[in-house]
Amino acid sequence: MRYTVLAALMIVAAAFSRLIPHPLNFAPITAIALAGGVYLDKRVSILVPVAALVISDWILGFYPVLFFVYGSVVAIGFIGLWLRSHKKLVPVVGASLASSILFFLVTNFGVWAIGPEMYPRTWAGLADCYAAGIPFFRNTVTGDLFYVAVLFGLFELLGYLLGHQSATQKQAA
Repeated sequence: MRYTVLAALMIVAAAFSRLIPHPLNFAPITAIALAGGVYLDKRVSILVPVAALVISDWILGFYPVLFFVYGSVVAIGFIGLWLRSHKKLVPVVGASLASSILFFLVTNFGVWAIGPEMYPRTWAGLADCYAAGIPFFRNTVTGDLFYVAVLFGLFELLGYLLGHQSATQKQAA
């Protein structure tokens, strides 16, 4: 039950965070996909970040490369499921960086493949698309690392407090 409430809060927070002013690509969606895979029930772990995207895109507007964005977030959710059994500092940082790279590669490919006619459908056009995305990549990595630290820290603190509280309550009984 508490995970369902937590999942709902994550959806609302993630959707809201996309609606308030923020630096481009500095968003918590990747962190939510990773944290959802690690901390939430497997049945809702992938649904949480996708639901946040759908809700906020409903307000912001849908866009041609939506399926590439959603697909990369689903893939990142599966990285989170893998991370569930590898939850140490180095794998978490590595998963965050890998997720940033995955998102960059998939979404920029989508812009090149089906986005507006900004780049010719050639290898040179694809290279130009990736090169044009590099300035945004810094914010992606920075935002992902920041939000992963915040979310994983909050989940670990919550787990500690709930575990500590349960142990304290058992001793009192």
